[in-house]
Amino acid sequence: MNRRFTQRGGWWVTVQFLMLLAIAALGIACRQRPENRPLFVCSLALLAVAAICGLAGLFNLGRNLTPFPTPSAKTRLVRHGIYRWMRHPLYLAVMCAAAGWSLFWQSWPALATSLVLVVFFDAKARHEERWLQHQFPDYAEYARHVKRFIPWLY
Repeated sequence: MNRRFTQRGGWWVTVQFLMLLAIAALGIACRQRPENRPLFVCSLALLAVAAICGLAGLFNLGRNLTPFPTPSAKTRLVRHGIYRWMRHPLYLAVMCAAAGWSLFWQSWPALATSLVLVVFFDAKARHEERWLQHQFPDYAEYARHVKRFIPWLY
């Protein structure tokens, strides 16, 4: 494996990709037939949150976007737009999309894997934040005022 890939956090990206692939496959392979209206509505709400947070995060990050958790040397700390409200809107978007997909198909194995994905993203965010604090001295102050995933809560 390329050393730069490892240094930039490439294994985090690889595991994330594999988990998302598993959730997608489990959603379809282990779907339930009976329609459950409340779960369907909940799935649509989660997918809408995913779309809003994902698009806002992509728009606000602009050229700072990278698949790796380690920021590049050219990266600037983004604190405007959705980043005023949460530090990791793209991670939240992926978590909500995974849960929404799982509920849409009523796939309990996919939902269980989505819950593991939430734990994974929390760990990934913590690692990423250490790198961000190293690169941006004012990141710790930003993190004190802006929650990781859910505004005002967590």
